[in-house]
Amino acid sequence: MTVEPTVELEFTIQARPEIVFAFFVDPLKYRRWKGEDAELDPRPGGIYRVIMPSRDVVRGEYVAVEPPRRVVFTWGFEGNAGIPPGSTTVEVTFEPGATPDTTLVRLKHHGLPDESARESHAMGWRHLLERLVIAAAGGDPGPDTGP
Repeated sequence: MTVEPTVELEFTIQARPEIVFAFFVDPLKYRRWKGEDAELDPRPGGIYRVIMPSRDVVRGEYVAVEPPRRVVFTWGFEGNAGIPPGSTTVEVTFEPGATPDTTLVRLKHHGLPDESARESHAMGWRHLLERLVIAAAGGDPGPDTGP
């Protein structure tokens, strides 16, 4: 049996879970930390489409939306045969942190086609979550120049 490469990351953010959760479902908040544009319809079957600063377009759909605990969406790139739209799954959970007004964010990206994709997505998600740490706490992460 082959084990699929999966990205798993954890970050603590200085904001309550409901605030951090909103950054995954509200297009205006989403653009503050990730992407040039976002078309988000946060309901099962709703569109998840983001234009990245690189001009790559990520597309999928929401699978589960459970405010403020969990969001799951599919992921892939328009025009990319290696990771086509909706071919992988991203699951993000939000738990109260160790101190008041903090959130432990756990992100798992499943179904990546190989180790190279896992490594590049791990680097990208780490970069983006570092930007989310700033944005969700009320700061300005500045323009996204990529990892």
